[in-house]
Amino acid sequence: MATTGRALWKGAISFGLVHIPVGLHTASSERGINFDWLDKRTMDPVGYKRINKKTGKEIEAENIVKGFEYEDGRYVIISPEEIESIFPFTTQTIEILKFVVAAEIPFVYLERPYYVEPIHKGQKVYALLRDTLVRTGKVGLAKVVIQTKQHLAALVPSGPVLVLNLLRWGDEVKGYEGLNLPATGSKGAKLTANELQMAQQLVEDMTGTWDPQDFQDGFRQEVMKLVDKKVKAGATELVVQPEEAAPASAEIIDLGELLARSLKGRGRTDPKAPATASTAKAAKPSAVAQRAPRKPASTAKKAA
Repeated sequence: MATTGRALWKGAISFGLVHIPVGLHTASSERGINFDWLDKRTMDPVGYKRINKKTGKEIEAENIVKGFEYEDGRYVIISPEEIESIFPFTTQTIEILKFVVAAEIPFVYLERPYYVEPIHKGQKVYALLRDTLVRTGKVGLAKVVIQTKQHLAALVPSGPVLVLNLLRWGDEVKGYEGLNLPATGSKGAKLTANELQMAQQLVEDMTGTWDPQDFQDGFRQEVMKLVDKKVKAGATELVVQPEEAAPASAEIIDLGELLARSLKGRGRTDPKAPATASTAKAAKPSAVAQRAPRKPASTAKKAA
């Protein structure tokens, strides 16, 4: 499936004094089967109500507060103002914190991928970063704010494209220390040489090349066959959705000129090097950046 449409996020990759203006595009799609609720008498959409679980009565939105359960049955109430004060700032920047060997990140930390596309004449520096990561076998660990939420992410080269793969935070991945696992190595699991040889032969016999088209969701395919059959038979219903207000467009800060200034910068660009007059001048924010106040994420418009 080709990636089309506008970028869902625009900003810049930042490391040292280098800024690469980029846009993010969703690299995955949810292809499961989602059934909507309909009133069988009228074919009207069925929505969800805010219900008081004790009284069973519906509650207006203004009477609902957010509570955090810190122990069984006991809550701390957090006001919207308190939440707003600690929201991450929308910096529109993929800030690379360090570079690490790609193999050091376990698959269990990978969560959601986005394609990174260079914009505003950023192709050359984009290619430089991508090819350098390939040659060194490294990936960039970065922080980024997307739709008011801060994420840890890995910037990974994949063929011609850089992929920003959101990662789970360290405290979101459970340890395996409590599992009853066999010891590693043939001696620990008491494996014989013959068993190891036969297992290796079986793996080699079943080895092939990776082609994602070889693996499909069988349940979804069968449901879609059933849907197609019913459509051809005319067994369909007309459902009219109630009109909703269109979401506001995102507020985007153009960082294109920051790349041009970085490429023209004089002196050392090592962020750890002592600052000089030339590097201090190169690191000074542009007039555009100075005029754009940072807003808390709760007040910034979502990036759709």
